[in-house]
Amino acid sequence: MEKINNVTEFIFLGLSQNLEVEEVCFVVFSFFYTVILLGNLLIMLTIYVGNLYKYPMYFFLNYLSFVDICYSSVIAPKMLVDLLAKSKTISYAGCMLQLFAGHFFGCTEIFILTVMAYDRYVAICKPLYYVTIMDQERCNKMLLGTWVVGFLHSIIQVALVVQLPFCGPSEIDHYFCDVHPVLKLACKDTYVVGVVVTANSGAITLGSFVILLTSYTIILVSLRKQSAEGRRKALSTCGSHIAVVIIFFGPCTFMYMRPDTTFSEDKMVAVFYTIVTPMLNPLIYTLRNAEVKNAMKKLGGWKFFWKANYK
Repeated sequence: MEKINNVTEFIFLGLSQNLEVEEVCFVVFSFFYTVILLGNLLIMLTIYVGNLYKYPMYFFLNYLSFVDICYSSVIAPKMLVDLLAKSKTISYAGCMLQLFAGHFFGCTEIFILTVMAYDRYVAICKPLYYVTIMDQERCNKMLLGTWVVGFLHSIIQVALVVQLPFCGPSEIDHYFCDVHPVLKLACKDTYVVGVVVTANSGAITLGSFVILLTSYTIILVSLRKQSAEGRRKALSTCGSHIAVVIIFFGPCTFMYMRPDTTFSEDKMVAVFYTIVTPMLNPLIYTLRNAEVKNAMKKLGGWKFFWKANYK
């Protein structure tokens, strides 16, 4: 049976139907997006200037910041424009592209966080073998793996959606194109597609979350054998990682570890992993990391900012 597709564009209902609320959201999220760009760019610049990219943790942190910028840029600019627009439309092709890019960078971030947890596990639990295990070649392979898995995941998601017919209506009750809201508009039974989508996203989210929890549990247990100074340094580093994991995986689990259904709370929950987490990552990783803070002090202009805000 030939696919029928009468929809050439979709209409977002957005975060709110209230104009005053949308104006407030525009100001708030403009600030958040600016912090995302400047904060993550600052981390990348700091790692480069401070020669920290030679160390595995900062090597992956550099790419985590890059992915955060890309991930938020897939969604935030369009959302900001729509907050001030009367007509919040996106073309069919643009919607599929946003869906692909969102899942690509989101999945890649999940696996970078997982690799960073493995790095901390090796550093703390197997310190004598750390240099051998986490050499540059292996780090490059693991990084490449995160991109490949992210690409495969997003290709599957988009392939499942593009083969569906869309006859109308074309209103998406969201502020960006995501799988579950788009599936609701298909003029065909999407039960099987929904199950596959949930299995695909759920396996990645739950599997990575379990690996992360296991890694950090083993790390925390092993810290009992460390000296007081060693425990302090390890907890400082791992504490920031655990905070990021909870903030990112909590909302993701709510969104993707469930059947093909949508709730009114979805839009606000999505704000956490699309906007809030990429904004908080630079703050969490810098304020609890002595090496990054020291490297930042070497940057021009940062010393004044540091004295004005932290002394």
